Amino acid sequence: MNIPLTMRVERTVAALDSTWDELFATSAGLQSSRPWLATTIAAALPDGAEPHLLAMSDKAGPLALLPMLAGPNRAWGSLTTPYTCLYQPLLRPGAAELAEAIIEIGRYCRKWPITRFEALDPDWPGLGLLRRSLTKAGLVTRTFAHFGNWHEQVTPGSWNTYLAARPGALRETIRRRTRAAERAGARCEVYSTPSELPAALDAYEAVYRRSWKVPEPFPAFNGTLIRALAESGNVRIGIMWKDDTPIAAQYWSVSAGVATVLKLAHDEQFKSLSPGTVLSAATIRRLIDVDGVRELDFGRGDDSYKQGWAKQRRTRIGLLAINVQTSVGLRQLIAHDAGTLRRVSLN
Repeated sequence: MNIPLTMRVERTVAALDSTWDELFATSAGLQSSRPWLATTIAAALPDGAEPHLLAMSDKAGPLALLPMLAGPNRAWGSLTTPYTCLYQPLLRPGAAELAEAIIEIGRYCRKWPITRFEALDPDWPGLGLLRRSLTKAGLVTRTFAHFGNWHEQVTPGSWNTYLAARPGALRETIRRRTRAAERAGARCEVYSTPSELPAALDAYEAVYRRSWKVPEPFPAFNGTLIRALAESGNVRIGIMWKDDTPIAAQYWSVSAGVATVLKLAHDEQFKSLSPGTVLSAATIRRLIDVDGVRELDFGRGDDSYKQGWAKQRRTRIGLLAINVQTSVGLRQLIAHDAGTLRRVSLN
């Protein structure tokens, strides 16, 4: 006998009461957490976009949560942004009703011609279930490579071992520039407590304004996220100071033994001191030796500097769930498969 399922579509994380906390506790990390999702909704939505938190329950309670986003021009997909490094739906482990729950969500997704999931781990155990269930809902699924993610497993307390495994040129830069920075009166500090937050955040924002970085697509996101993570002790803000002037800044999220760098910048006026490299070394040393992290994650993209700090690269993928009963969906499927065939023929 089928067990009745209930789907709610919520617009805010606060609408999910404490009965959902156990499901949130199963998440892969901070980017599926209440603070991350709430910050994204508050500070990183495109104009005209609306969150859809698809919340499925059965008689035993919360069963599945898929944070989704409806955008302009019939755009529809995962609640992901340029800041998202990993997206993972929340699923109650071992629940027999999960397949039917996702099929129901798939039927909901058929209102749009294309559903686009981003930043997925191809090794996520729930990926096969997600694809099979979306197919049973009448959608055609395809995957694509989304972005590269550099990372490295480390042993807590092993900064010296980690440093010895870096390329020789990077080790020499760290050694020479750290000494030069100290002689010039520069110092690195890593902040982590709510009481330290106002000064650290002011310094971070001052550096970012003077850096080479292009303007943020969502300027309020980083500050809002830093404040949210500071409340739970899940953020580390590294600042390099020259006297009383901040000249480099970065911040990392820390959770379940994984440290992920989310943003870094430095003031080009002081580039002779290699402030970005010196600060990264000081911050990573703190993460390994004091915080005892087991993995360093360098976020989205294949920026060349990351290969010095991490040895492993993995691919995050996207998943398209296409309603081929619509002309837009059918065209997307044809274009996707033609592109795949073209890439294969060139290899």
